[in-house]
Amino acid sequence: MADEKLSFTLTTSTPQTAGQPKPQGAPQHEKVIIIGSGPAGLTAALYTARAQLNPLVIAGHELGGQVSLTYEIENYPGFPEPMTGQELVERMKAQAERFGARIKMFSAVSEVDFSRPGGPFYLRTDDGDEYEAEAVIITAGATHRHLNVPGEKEFTGNGVSYCATCDGFFFRDKNVVVVGGGDSALEEALFLTRFARRVDIIHRRDELRAGKTLQRRAFANDKIHFIWNTVVESINGTQHVESVTLRDVKTGEVRDYPTDGVFIFIGHDPNSDLFAGQLERDAFGYIITDREMRTSVEGVFAAGEIQDRLFRQVATSVGQGTAAAMSAERWLAEREALAEAADQQEPVTS
Repeated sequence: MADEKLSFTLTTSTPQTAGQPKPQGAPQHEKVIIIGSGPAGLTAALYTARAQLNPLVIAGHELGGQVSLTYEIENYPGFPEPMTGQELVERMKAQAERFGARIKMFSAVSEVDFSRPGGPFYLRTDDGDEYEAEAVIITAGATHRHLNVPGEKEFTGNGVSYCATCDGFFFRDKNVVVVGGGDSALEEALFLTRFARRVDIIHRRDELRAGKTLQRRAFANDKIHFIWNTVVESINGTQHVESVTLRDVKTGEVRDYPTDGVFIFIGHDPNSDLFAGQLERDAFGYIITDREMRTSVEGVFAAGEIQDRLFRQVATSVGQGTAAAMSAERWLAEREALAEAADQQEPVTS
């Protein structure tokens, strides 16, 4: 359905001002609800706020999502000086709020009902609030798969990274390890060779899952070395990463291996389980959208990493958030125009 035009069915409900207090026992009515507060969500908030749609952003329990964990960002256009991911998120939040976006912090959507194409749509948060939205933009992102070993969480941002494009520059002339054996692991390892002195790829098997072309490039690169049949047991250091503890899965041998950085690329999981059975998803769980960021349900849009398994960059998420917001605004305007036209028609008399 990627480029299909979706058929529209007009449904109407009693008008209510977005954001007004709900009647007792009724969900609070909103014009636009944005699920998620990463770059795509905050950009969608900015654009819908500037369009006077008074959006409500349900931020989740971590403002900014994955980008907030990035130690430094220096590849975002227009910012020649590096900044932390959290700084960028705070700027985006402040800009969206300046134009009237409302951010509901420390709360996540726990239940949705998109069974009525064209809306209104029902949402419930994990703190018990209930909402009825005319349009929904989903920007809940994706989550890096974690090794879940000692030291991983503690050294995230201090030697542990999930994005070579974001952090590779900070490991110039250093030794790093890459954990994984798929396309992402090899792509990121090859990128890291632009900066690092040595890149060791640690893989739990004795053959890679990556495509043959990527494998040929990796094997031909003098900076890349392979540690086969091995898993990371822990990530060690004081202020920053200094070594990893490795275990050979065949012999059981355990050893410490010195390194300056650990890049983990064992896959992503889109945060889309909440929408299973309600929105069309691909085989990997990513929400399917068309060019206008429309999902399989009229009135529900998606942007950012929850529908993008290829690029996963701040800049691309911002563009997708822009597109979703503009599409939602146009869709709502078309519906309002049709409703006004219907109201102006004189009743037919016999």
